[in-house]
Amino acid sequence: MNLSDAGKRLVLGRKLASGQLGETLLPKRIALPVFASDALSSVAYAPDEILITLSLAGAAGFAFSWQIALLVAVVMLVVVASYRQNVHAYPSGGGDYEVATVNLGRNAGLTVGSALLVDYILTVAVSTSSGIQTAKAVLPFIDGHEGLIAAAVIMVLMTINLRGVKESGKLFAFPTYLFMIAIAAMVVVGLFRIVVLGQPLRADSAQFGVQGDPTYEPLVGFAMAALLARTFSSGCAALTGVEAISNGVPAFKEPKSHNAATTLGLLGVVAVGMMGGIIALANLTGLQLIDGEHSVYTRNGIPDPTIVEQTAIAQLAQTVFGEFPPAFWLVIVVTMLILFLAANTAFNGFPVLGSILARDGYLPRQLHTRGDRLAYSNGIVALAVLAAVLVVLFNADVTALVQLYVVGVFVAFTTSQFGMMRHWTRHLRVETRPAERRRMKRSRVINAIGLTMTGGVLIVVLASKFIHGAWIALLAMALIFVMMKAIRRHYDKVAAETRWTPGDGNPLPSRVHAVVLVSRVHQPTLRALSYAKAFAPSSLEAVTVDVEPEETERLVTAWHAAGIQTPLTVIASPYREMTNPLIKHIAELRSENPREVVAVYVPEYVVGHWWERLMHNQSASRLKSRLLHMPGVVMISVPYVLASSVGGGARMAAEDTAPTALWTRRK
Repeated sequence: MNLSDAGKRLVLGRKLASGQLGETLLPKRIALPVFASDALSSVAYAPDEILITLSLAGAAGFAFSWQIALLVAVVMLVVVASYRQNVHAYPSGGGDYEVATVNLGRNAGLTVGSALLVDYILTVAVSTSSGIQTAKAVLPFIDGHEGLIAAAVIMVLMTINLRGVKESGKLFAFPTYLFMIAIAAMVVVGLFRIVVLGQPLRADSAQFGVQGDPTYEPLVGFAMAALLARTFSSGCAALTGVEAISNGVPAFKEPKSHNAATTLGLLGVVAVGMMGGIIALANLTGLQLIDGEHSVYTRNGIPDPTIVEQTAIAQLAQTVFGEFPPAFWLVIVVTMLILFLAANTAFNGFPVLGSILARDGYLPRQLHTRGDRLAYSNGIVALAVLAAVLVVLFNADVTALVQLYVVGVFVAFTTSQFGMMRHWTRHLRVETRPAERRRMKRSRVINAIGLTMTGGVLIVVLASKFIHGAWIALLAMALIFVMMKAIRRHYDKVAAETRWTPGDGNPLPSRVHAVVLVSRVHQPTLRALSYAKAFAPSSLEAVTVDVEPEETERLVTAWHAAGIQTPLTVIASPYREMTNPLIKHIAELRSENPREVVAVYVPEYVVGHWWERLMHNQSASRLKSRLLHMPGVVMISVPYVLASSVGGGARMAAEDTAPTALWTRRK
């Protein structure tokens, strides 16, 4: 094992054989934190986005927070119920993409696929950025470096996920469950102290006034409708991640569909309960949030930019557990962790979806192959790189990123629900069993309600967020859609060009003319000559280019002195070029005998250090890049392993140095 392999094993673990795929399947207790961490983490920032958006109307706007939260909760439960139908009907892991493709056609499927790819990238960007913002409450040195630190966190998550789904799930399960327990404890204790004990708990921000945007103050008429619609669309960020389970059904243990549907149900109940509890506690404690630009805190009616802004959970934890610091720190730490780990949902969903799209020819085929740990490694790396670029560009600004966020997921939700209605309608045409027909009709009603709600939310999101950044997400979706169509056209074109049928002829070349490139008389050249002779070509010549006349003269003298029988052809190069004269010579050989194949043997050094690559094989690389485009020319690299490379010393000790024996030895 070389040093590179040892380092890879240390970081990623031992390789897993394809037959061990069953060992990576997830039970429900691990699947919940793996696939639901994104939706659960929304509890940490969806209430913030609701309150921040309502702050544009001043302090009066916060009175509508519980109505918005209730509406978001209803939509979430309906979407969860709808997706329970999906996982039973399409358990193969294609999720929304498969539903849309099968029932609505390829273009609809690609629309969903592009929307989900954008959404997964934004999931990683938003969750890590939100985690960084939460961490600033206890680590003030982060301020000003949010983007770079978020990118570093993404790279760590990428490394963990490269170890495999089950490995990352085990690692992330404990903090995810601890987050649920901590938030539930905070809500229960807070409500108990306020409602039962009658303690007047007040959030730190309750003492300040809030000055909103004049556009929305006072909150009446069209301004009220526009602000509430925008607030609702921001709160719907809580629904992101629900679709991940339908894409990850193959990762569940048997019975896969049943376990996935159960996990979906648990996700919906827990997420709705936690978000509702936080909003209720925020109302009871007078908690307020601002965006810092269009709404600001005030003291005695005067804006005060020096007031430090904290997230809703940070304020509530301080209010409820202020007298018991360990509990406060627990809430902050686990919230920060769950926000970082929420990206894990995307690290499972994006590679699987990418693999399916690659299988269908819409993404590069490298995304379809599994890595050493049976994870889709190329997809994991691609997601990490794209998300890292995004957080650096936006400097981990959650509010800015959320404007891009919800569009893609609701495009997928709406298209998927419409596809499921078509699915049930198609099956009802042929189903005759009364019990099955009743079940299908009930499922179609659920999906119809889901379509109505998600379609309505999509319209609201587009209307309220388009000018605030949603257009960027739509543009990204359109570009990915066009890119996937172009990739498929390329693969189809290549398949058509390379297709073979039994009637196609494949005539043998009349002759093979071998050309060995010579730079000097040394072991690599003699080895290339021996290999060329081993293939018994019709004719054989050695070729050198006269770049420096003195060196060429010495080469010719050494060639004859060595008694080499192969004729040496010297090609003139008045402009001291190496590649073009060789290409011209080979082209002339082809034109003289069009049915003849020209086999070009190129000696190359195999080096052991990166800096050695800069000093060797440059001319050979340029020549090979040109020869690849010449019809009727076969290029053959003849390696010569130097002592600096791995195994070079052993070669020097064991190899028979006689040139005539080099091509007869079988290794």
